[in-house]
Amino acid sequence: MSLTHESFVSTRQLERLFHEYVGIGFIRSDKIERKPIDRKKEKYDTIVNNGKERKNIMQNQFSRTELLVGKENMERFHEARVAVFGIGGVGGYAVEALARSGIGTLDLIDDDKICLTNLNRQIFALHSTVGRYKVDVAKERILDINPEAKVNTYKTFFLPENADQFDFSQYDYVIDAIDTVSGKIEIIVQANKCHVPVISSMGAGNKMNPAAFGVADIYETSVCPLARVMRRELKKRGIDHLKVVYSREKAMRPLEDAAGICRMDCICPPGAEKRCVQRRQVPGSTAFVPSAAGLIAAGEVIRDLMVSIESKE
Repeated sequence: MSLTHESFVSTRQLERLFHEYVGIGFIRSDKIERKPIDRKKEKYDTIVNNGKERKNIMQNQFSRTELLVGKENMERFHEARVAVFGIGGVGGYAVEALARSGIGTLDLIDDDKICLTNLNRQIFALHSTVGRYKVDVAKERILDINPEAKVNTYKTFFLPENADQFDFSQYDYVIDAIDTVSGKIEIIVQANKCHVPVISSMGAGNKMNPAAFGVADIYETSVCPLARVMRRELKKRGIDHLKVVYSREKAMRPLEDAAGICRMDCICPPGAEKRCVQRRQVPGSTAFVPSAAGLIAAGEVIRDLMVSIESKE
């Protein structure tokens, strides 16, 4: 309504206009306190605080993924159990992606503590987490992403000698992201015995090109020195197939002998089982190479766990 000198406005009309303008915020009054009701926040608080409705928050936080994979696959992810051996530069990002994809149960196997030198590439490494066990920090982060997840942690340096501590038959998928050849071979052997799919990460150190990573059968790989050793050892054991993430980039030579520097000035956390001074060589690393390998590995796990969408169309 336009108010001019020719307009006659009754007291009731003025009162109504006053309340309308106050209601939409054009007029402020210290004596009038209006708190708008946020219905969306009210509904969200109800979901968060009401245990009976906790399932709704899980569905909401994964809804963008569900748009691509469908409800049936989200339920499959929620029921899946995936073991990740080694949660450093590669395995840490794989764990992150699996948690954000809705995997219901994660088994994390790593005996290492976070070191200051991990901050350049490992997702669980922060100044506030230096000195803590990686699996403990990872569990806290996963449960902050998905409170409904179940996380089993093992402060174990996996080797053939302690393989009997793990029942591979209970896993739906295994990611091998450890460094030692003997441990990698044993993970693959145990997974094959139980007919559990496994994906293994090859070398990610001393590389600068994340775009050089690809997924292939171990017997189709080239360039990577670790893949060459793995091909030889798996062939001896009669294993004729293994899915791997590997890089076609030739490894660079570090500019300095980091192992020598570590021996003179070790900053490994107190109580760490494996110290850098025990390594013959310390590879160079970046934030974007091992993370790419981990995300690729997680992507393969998710796609392999999926019930085919195309077959239903």
